Parts: sequence; C-alpha cells; structure tokens
Amino acid sequence: MSPFLRHIEACNDLPSPAGFIPFRIAGAQVGWLGPELARGLTFFPRDFHFDAEGVALASRLRGPAARTEALAVACRSLAGRGFFTLRDEAFDVRAEPEGPALAQLDRGAIPAFGVQAAGVHLNGLVRRADGLQVWVGVRSRHKPVAPGQLDHLVAGGIPAGLSPLECLVKEAAEEASIPAELAGQARPVARMSYVMRHGIGMRRDILHAFDLDLPEAFTPVPADGEVERFELWPVQRLFETVRDTDRVKFNVNLVLIDLFLREGLIDPASEEGRALRRGLDQGG
Repeated sequence: MSPFLRHIEACNDLPSPAGFIPFRIAGAQVGWLGPELARGLTFFPRDFHFDAEGVALASRLRGPAARTEALAVACRSLAGRGFFTLRDEAFDVRAEPEGPALAQLDRGAIPAFGVQAAGVHLNGLVRRADGLQVWVGVRSRHKPVAPGQLDHLVAGGIPAGLSPLECLVKEAAEEASIPAELAGQARPVARMSYVMRHGIGMRRDILHAFDLDLPEAFTPVPADGEVERFELWPVQRLFETVRDTDRVKFNVNLVLIDLFLREGLIDPASEEGRALRRGLDQGG
C-alpha cells in the first residue's frame, strides 16, 4: 500500500452514514444527525419536525433568515448543554456544493449537524533554479486542533457569503501578511473532499486548493497568532515528511498529495497515482 494512502484513509474513516439520521431543509437533505443530537432537537418541536425520512426544519420557515434564526436558537441551547462549542462564525448551509444557501449555521455546530463545509488551502510556491520550494507554516502550540503541526502557507474555512477566492485573499492577509493584489493571483488547481468522524457527528469537507507562485524576495509574516513561523522547504523534504511522518495537519496532507501528483513527484499514471487520485475524491 502507498505510504500516502494512510493519510487519505485517516480522513475518510466513516465509510457509511449508518446510525445517522438525515437532516433536511426546504425538502433537501443538507446533513446527518447523530442520535444524541437528534434527541436534543426534540426539545424544539415547533422548529424541528421528525418523520419517517428523518428530521426537517419546519416548512413554515420559508427563507434563509428565518431558518438561520431557528438554528441559532437551538444551537445556543445545545451548546449550553455541551453538544459543541460555538465559534461565532456563520457558514452557509447548502444541499449541493454549488446550490443556493438555504440557511446559515455556526461553524462550531457544522460537524454535529453533518453539514458539508468548505475551506481553502494555498500552496505557496517558489520556483528557484535549484528546484521547487514550498512555504510551510508551523501551527501555534496553543491551537485546539493540530497544535504545533505543519500547515499550509494559508488555509481556512469559507464563511457565509464569500467565494473561495475571496476567502483566500482575506485569509492570506490575516494569516501571512500577503497583499491582496498578490494573493489574488492564486490559481485554483483542485477540489477534493472527505468524510470523517468528529465527536457526535461527522466532518464533510470540501477543500479548494490553490497554487500561488511567490517571488523569491517575498517572505510571509504571521499576522494573527495562528502560525508561529513560516519556513521555506524544498518540495522533496516536504514529500518525505508527508510520506514518512504524521507531522502535517491531517487534511493538509490531502492537498499536498495532490500537489505531489501534479508536480510529478508521484506518477499520476501509475497504479499508486491512480489510487491516490481516487482517494482524494471519494468524499464527494
């Protein structure tokens, strides 16, 4: 088995939604509820209706604003009972990745409701005479997720109302002090997905990957405290780190494997390359 495949399998450790209950808004399924959360929602019978097909927001909640408010009321109560921790950042709720936003939900509640979320990841590349170099972030040791692990130059969840590129430009300024005019030159190169167990729920994430060729003279500077420092690594060193260790944040591995395939460090036409590509897309 390819040593890279373990990273893909770690992000796809929920092969079936068995045991989860479909969650619908306006007749469309948008998520999956674990039995604990479903029981918690029975305390809100006016807004959450149970039937043979699962759980649905009440049909009287006809617009995104009304649905968002009903979800917010329930989430404040559920957070107070320890189901999750609110993040005070709204994410769009969609039935399909390109579909309309049916409501907004606090980021901290997204996995518990099994709602698909999206994020951006930026490969900061420097193409030098001696070969490709990649900017690597070292995450703060105070981060609740993957403290001290290796990360991308820029990465973050896409909040409500922003496109992937708009989010990337915002995160680039906040995390790495990259000017908007430079970050805006990033190229979308891949979209991958995974489904992963997360507490009482599941993470259903779409990762929008971008490449940005940076001048040799540019040095990113941490700006928001989420990253301790940035280091410029030869791509071969990063390849070996992903292959041989678990030092890189779990979902960052997926975007780097995609980079290795596109840059030819892993032959995309080989049996290994084809298996990895299938794995990167299996969560869709």
